[in-house]
Amino acid sequence: MQSIATAPLGRLTRRPEFLRVARGRRKAVAPGLVLQAAPSPPETQGPAPRIGYTASKKVGNAVARNRARRRLRAAVNDVIGTDASPGEAMDYVVIARAATVERGYADLLDDLRSTLKRVHRGPGERR
Repeated sequence: MQSIATAPLGRLTRRPEFLRVARGRRKAVAPGLVLQAAPSPPETQGPAPRIGYTASKKVGNAVARNRARRRLRAAVNDVIGTDASPGEAMDYVVIARAATVERGYADLLDDLRSTLKRVHRGPGERR
C-alpha cells in the first residue's frame, strides 16, 4: 500500500461530491482559504485523499479565480502528504477566498496546515 506522500491525490470533479463534503459539516476558515472535509464513501476509498478546488466570482475575474486555484493546488501538493490524517480516507474541498490571490505563499501554507488540524480535531477538543 502506498503512503499518502507517494500516492497521487484523487480529484473531486462532480457537483454531488462537493455537496456531500459540504454536508459533512467539518469546516475550518482561514484568511486565505476555507477547508471542508468529509470521510470518503467506501466505494471510492483509496490510498490518498481526494481534493476538490473551487473559487467563486467573489475572488475576482476569471484570471484571478484561475490563479487562486493554481495557488491552492500547489499549497495542497506541498502540505497534504505530511499533515493529512493518515488513519482515515478523506475528501477535501478547498475554497478560495478574495485574499488567496494576494496572500503570501508561506501564509497560505500556514492557513492550510491550521485548517487541516482544525477539521481533524475531535468534537471535545478545544479550538
